[in-house]
Amino acid sequence: MSPRHDPAAVVQRQLDAYNARDIDALMATYAEDVEHYEFPSTLVAKGANDVRARLAVRLQESDLHARLLGRTVMGNLVIDHEIVTRDFPEGLGTIEMIAMYEVTGNRISRGWFKFGEKRMM
Repeated sequence: MSPRHDPAAVVQRQLDAYNARDIDALMATYAEDVEHYEFPSTLVAKGANDVRARLAVRLQESDLHARLLGRTVMGNLVIDHEIVTRDFPEGLGTIEMIAMYEVTGNRISRGWFKFGEKRMM
């Protein structure tokens, strides 16, 4: 499997673009009809335009950074366990997150996000 079509490589490009706050590189990892869900089934964004709008706001946070704790790959599903540093309305903090991505071809077609405890710094 070429790195371009390797699901883990696609998700790693997504994570790298997120941490670089590069919206164009980030969106290049998503399918046009991508769907994002708050785990397990609450649709929060449908289509690349919705996802771009949501992420563009997030990428404005000066302290934004996702630290990968672990990754599991099974076929075209990639599950990342992360600690994300964020500029929350109440101040700087971190939140634990599980992100599960379904990769179709060389793009992320669906993502599910489960958030853990928010910790203020």
